[in-house]
Amino acid sequence: MGCTCLMSWFGGIVAHCRCVKASLHRGRPGIRISQSRVAKKGKQDGTGVRGDAKTASRRGRRPSARSQKPAGVQSSPRRRRTETEKRSTFYIRRLIKWFFVFLVLVALTPFVLMLAYAPSTVHPVSTLMITKWLSGAPAKRQWVALEDISPFVYQSVVSSEDGQFCAHNGVDWNAIDLVVDDLIEGERPRGASTIPMQTVKNLFLWNSRSYVRKALELPLALAADWAWSKRRMMEIYLNIAEWGPGIFGIEAAARHHFRKSAKKLTRRQAALLAVSLPNPILRNPRKPSRGLLRLARLVEKRARQSGAYVKCLR
Repeated sequence: MGCTCLMSWFGGIVAHCRCVKASLHRGRPGIRISQSRVAKKGKQDGTGVRGDAKTASRRGRRPSARSQKPAGVQSSPRRRRTETEKRSTFYIRRLIKWFFVFLVLVALTPFVLMLAYAPSTVHPVSTLMITKWLSGAPAKRQWVALEDISPFVYQSVVSSEDGQFCAHNGVDWNAIDLVVDDLIEGERPRGASTIPMQTVKNLFLWNSRSYVRKALELPLALAADWAWSKRRMMEIYLNIAEWGPGIFGIEAAARHHFRKSAKKLTRRQAALLAVSLPNPILRNPRKPSRGLLRLARLVEKRARQSGAYVKCLR
């Protein structure tokens, strides 16, 4: 390669440096050809800048810098696809991230509500009550403090539903061991649900039976037993339990079935209400069947001897 400088007096002295290609022809010094002549010749024979790139690619050499596409030229379809895929991946990752954030918030909501329900001035509602209100179905409930409820009621409920209420920490692990043994032996499992488990089920979960719901009840019951006192636990349970179609709470149940307040219930009436809890839609305390009366007499007998089992509620 060589460089020659040509002087021109047109409009002043201007120095133009142009590089031309030097070549040898039959052993003689090559003839220097100016770039303008090369470009002119390229136009005539169809080569030039684009032809130089094509010729170089055919010969296996890299095209010169001038033969490459300048900036601003439209990108290839493959490059556009790559940019679209990157953008789609970005939005998918963001969607997955917000979905997991939503799941975490849903999982933490019951634990936050437990702390909010700890004061006795707060009157929680169950998910079933909310469902009935949203659907327009009737739902009666009148909140009463534990002091305004007959002691016969919680004595009968503990004797019927959870005899170890004052002893366990929300979950009766001995009863769960018996359920596991029954499942292993192929027998029908007995009930192992405690009052804390039923309370958190009514407050935060659904009513249909499933192993998923039972698995969720365990950590929620442990947390509720830690956050609330035993008296507060019993007060919430008696005020959100369903005692008939659209009848929620012990006060509404006492007035609906026996035309009296919860504070004036007798032992037999309290026992009848307690044994109707497992299936309040089919079991009617006001018109009990023979089987329901037999269960009520058994619970009433246990309630008379439940002094040591309800000491945490006094």
